[in-house]
Amino acid sequence: MSLSAELAERLDNGTRAMGQLLKPEQSTALLAFLDLMGKWGETYNLTAVRDPVAALDLHLLDSLTVSPYLFGDSILDVGTGGGLPGIPLAIVNPQRRFVLLDSSAKKMRFVRQAAITLGLRNVETVAARVEAYRPPAGFDVVLTRAFASLAIIRELTGRLLNPGGRILALKGRLPREEIEELDAGDFKVYRLAIPGLAAERHLLEMSG
Repeated sequence: MSLSAELAERLDNGTRAMGQLLKPEQSTALLAFLDLMGKWGETYNLTAVRDPVAALDLHLLDSLTVSPYLFGDSILDVGTGGGLPGIPLAIVNPQRRFVLLDSSAKKMRFVRQAAITLGLRNVETVAARVEAYRPPAGFDVVLTRAFASLAIIRELTGRLLNPGGRILALKGRLPREEIEELDAGDFKVYRLAIPGLAAERHLLEMSG
C-alpha cells in the first residue's frame, strides 16, 4: 500500500470511529492540507511532527474531535499556529465562518496560502495578538489549542464572545490546577478519544 493510500484509509477509519462521515472532497482537502504542512512545515516552523502518519493522528484527527462541540455560525481560533484546529474544522464545517488568529505573521502567511490553495471561502486569517484584536462583531465560539491557562484564556477572549457564546479549550491531561483557579461560571469537561492515540485529550467548555 502506498503512503497516500495508507493515509486516506487511516483518515477514513479514524473519522468513522469518531462518528464523523466525511464527504470525498473533504477527505481530499484534509489530506491536501496535511501534505502542505509536510512540505512547508520546516520553512514556516509549523510543527515538530515530521512523520505524516503521526501528523494525521496528532493534527487532523485531534482537530476534528472538536467538531461535534461547535455551534453557531462564527468561530474564532485563537493561537492557530499552522492552522490547527481551524483549517481541518473549516473543511468539515463549510456552513460556518472561521477566523484564524495568530501573532506570528510568518505562520499566518502559510495559513492564508493554505486556505487559498484549498479553496476555503469560509476562512479569514488575521496576524495579530489577541489582546490587540478588535473584530467588527463577536463570535459564537472562541477555540484554543495548547494556548494558555484557562484563566488567561477567559481573560483574553471573553470579550470576543457573542451573548451566549462559549470558549472551547483543547487540553491534554485534565488541568485540575487551572480549573481550580477559575472564578465562578458555567463549566463543562469532555474527555476526547482519538483513534490510534493513547494520549489523554480533554475539551473544556466555559462561559466568557
